[in-house]
Amino acid sequence: MDKAQQDALKKAAGIEAAKLIENGMIAGLGTGSTVRFLVDELGRRVQEEGLQFTGVTTSRRTQEQAESYGITIVDIDDVDHVDITIDGADEVDKDFNGIKGGGAALLWEKIVAINSNKIVWIVDESKVVDTIGKFPLPVEVIPFGAGQVVRKFEERGYKPVLRLDAEGKPVRTDENNYVVDLHLERIEHPQDLADDLINTVGVVEHGLFLNMVDTVIVGDPNGPRVLTNGNK
Repeated sequence: MDKAQQDALKKAAGIEAAKLIENGMIAGLGTGSTVRFLVDELGRRVQEEGLQFTGVTTSRRTQEQAESYGITIVDIDDVDHVDITIDGADEVDKDFNGIKGGGAALLWEKIVAINSNKIVWIVDESKVVDTIGKFPLPVEVIPFGAGQVVRKFEERGYKPVLRLDAEGKPVRTDENNYVVDLHLERIEHPQDLADDLINTVGVVEHGLFLNMVDTVIVGDPNGPRVLTNGNK
């Protein structure tokens, strides 16, 4: 699949998901290439249909995009609930376990997600897999002692790589932390891995989102497909 085809599927999923936002809602808006299409469509609805809702974003770049359309954005601590959060995912398996954080926003994404009544992911069909892990698993770590954390991950066989930007400097999250990507290929026991990672001193959060999502909208050449998590 070339990028143009992939973008078309992402856009279709984003437009489909935008239908879920109704007047008066408090909506979590995720981060990433698929979410950009979602926000474009929500911006169109605000300007052309008079849609009125309040957004909570998982990154500063999503906030800037949303506000450019006149969408009201508030801080997560200024709301008592989030009706629905729509976000992307880097991988999702048949058990509705996912990897997120390719855009380095995993901490904010997880905070918004756990405070949401409903979680929806929008993905193109290439993100749907049998077993997660081919996509490198992002782990957010504080800069102090990050090298020690990387060494611990190496000892455990996690094949860690500190994420660098185009200038060769460590990528910084919106909380000014580093991201370490674990090149695992297959994650057979995601809950055990999640427990190990979150209990490692220096780790702020990891990109395993396990059985959290309610609905996945998949961009498909035959039209968006909706997968519903029966375990929620």
